[in-house]
Amino acid sequence: MRSVLITGTSSGFGLVATVELAKRGWQVVATMRNLAKRDPLDAAVAGAGVGARVHVEQLDVTDPASLDAGWRRTLEITANRLDAVVHNAGVAAAGAFEDLPDEAARRVMETNFWGVLALTRSLLPTLRAQRQGRILVVSSNSAYAGEPANSIYVASKWAVEGWAESLAFEVAPFGIDVILVEPGPYRTEIWDSSPRILPENTAYRPYLEQLEKAIDEHVAKDARDPQEVATVIAHALETRRPGFRYPVSPQARIGLLLRGILPAPLHRRLVTRMLGLQRVRL
Repeated sequence: MRSVLITGTSSGFGLVATVELAKRGWQVVATMRNLAKRDPLDAAVAGAGVGARVHVEQLDVTDPASLDAGWRRTLEITANRLDAVVHNAGVAAAGAFEDLPDEAARRVMETNFWGVLALTRSLLPTLRAQRQGRILVVSSNSAYAGEPANSIYVASKWAVEGWAESLAFEVAPFGIDVILVEPGPYRTEIWDSSPRILPENTAYRPYLEQLEKAIDEHVAKDARDPQEVATVIAHALETRRPGFRYPVSPQARIGLLLRGILPAPLHRRLVTRMLGLQRVRL
C-alpha cells in the first residue's frame, strides 16, 4: 500500500485529495493544525467508505514541536516508509501592503514557505534512504505574476516555487521527484477564512472596496470544483514519470503560458482594467 502525508486536510484541496487518494488505495496520513476542525474530513471519509485507509493526525507546520511529532507519528503509521508528501497547508492575508500587519505577513510566510521547507527537511532522510519518493507542493497561479492587495501571498508562492525548482536538482539523484500543482480560482474556504485588512483610515479604501467587489464577483462566477485539483494531485503522484509543473484550470494554464512573456506594465494595465480599478480615484 502506497503511503502519503498530506497537510491542511480540514478543508479544501487537502480534504478532497485525502478522499481521492484513499479511494485509489493509498494509506493517507491526513494532518491538520486544529483537530477540532476534523468533522468535515471525517464525514467525507465515512461517506466514501475509506476510513480504514485514513489516519488523522495533528500537525501545525508553523510549530516546530508539532511538526516534529507529526512526521514521526506518520512514519510510525507507515512502518518507516513514505511514498509522498503533499504540502497543502496554506493561508492568505489580503490588503494593501502598507496596511498589512507584520504578524499577518509573517503568518503567511511561516505557513506557505517556511513550513514547507521544515517538513521537507525532516522527511528527506527517509526519502533518500528509500531512493524514491515525491514531494508535491500545492502552489497557485499567483506564482506567475503580481496581484493587487495580495502581495504577501504572491511572495510566498514565488518563494516556494523558486525553492522547489532548486531542490529538484539536489534530490533527483536519489530518485525523488519534486512537483508543483498550481490551481487557479477554486471553491475553497480560503476566500472566506483569510483576513481582509481594511483599516478605517486607510488611504487605499476606495481601491480596496472596488477590488473586493470585483474579486468576489469573479470567484462567484468562475471558481471551479476543487475535485479537479484532487484528481491532478493523484495523477501526479501515480504517473510513472511526473511533470514538474501542473497548472490547473483554464486561467492557470493561460497564466503559465504568459509567464515571462507579458511585460509587467502591460500585465498591470490588463488586470487593472479587468478589475475596474482604473475608475478609482485616490
